[in-house]
Amino acid sequence: MFAATPLVAVATTQLNNMWNTLFFQPLVNALIWLYLVLGQNFGLAIIALTSIIRGAMAPLTAPSLKSAEKLRSLQPEISALKEKYGSNKQEFAKKQLELYQKYGVNPAAGCLPQIVQIVILIALFQAFNQILRSNGDTMVKLNEILYAPLKLAEGAVINTRFLYLDLTKPDTFAIPAINFGLFKLDKLPGLFLIASAVTQFLSSKLMMPASSATIAKAQKTPQQADDMAAAMQSQMLYLMPAMTLFIGFSFPSGLVLYWLTFSLLMLIQQLWLKRKN
Repeated sequence: MFAATPLVAVATTQLNNMWNTLFFQPLVNALIWLYLVLGQNFGLAIIALTSIIRGAMAPLTAPSLKSAEKLRSLQPEISALKEKYGSNKQEFAKKQLELYQKYGVNPAAGCLPQIVQIVILIALFQAFNQILRSNGDTMVKLNEILYAPLKLAEGAVINTRFLYLDLTKPDTFAIPAINFGLFKLDKLPGLFLIASAVTQFLSSKLMMPASSATIAKAQKTPQQADDMAAAMQSQMLYLMPAMTLFIGFSFPSGLVLYWLTFSLLMLIQQLWLKRKN
């Protein structure tokens, strides 16, 4: 049991090295290169790199978006099947599969690209976070990651101003404190943070197959078996934007700018596919 511990440690080290070499380090260097090319504007560098990555990933995410759109269009027929075969789960599953086959829908389409997308998102998050926290004394640590042509001068300070934002600080506006018992409100979300939450809501709305009619039919199935699932879908529509706002209150606004850019490009792709179909 304990003999395997060194092997686990070695494997973990190798995975960390692979992660840094393939994802984290290239992204940090790409950000710094764009920062230097775009007139030392880190906000533009974030937007540019996010757009490049999102554009490269568009062909990978297209299958899952197309599948989601097809599922959304088939929702009335699926709801009718639920109402007809609600008491017979095996028969409902059979008829649902036949419906998917008829229209060429694969609910699992794009699973692997989604995993790749999550991996890249994590690496981007780490890269942004590393640079946003690397001014002044910690610049030496950043230079250890940078390739030789991109190394910055000792004591260099990265320009983190973008419009009204300081990209190292949250996108919030201070207000006179208002007490709500145990809770005190002393700041409001900024424009970029609000835009990020709204974009997340619109994107989730397009992805969500359930509608008010679907929820109503789900409530009519025996024992209201689908009622909880439909309600959860509806709640997630509002939960994700709320989480975006909540997290954004403590995250550097540079990460909010990245998430807004990524979500906005995702929304544009969804609208384009919707119009195309």
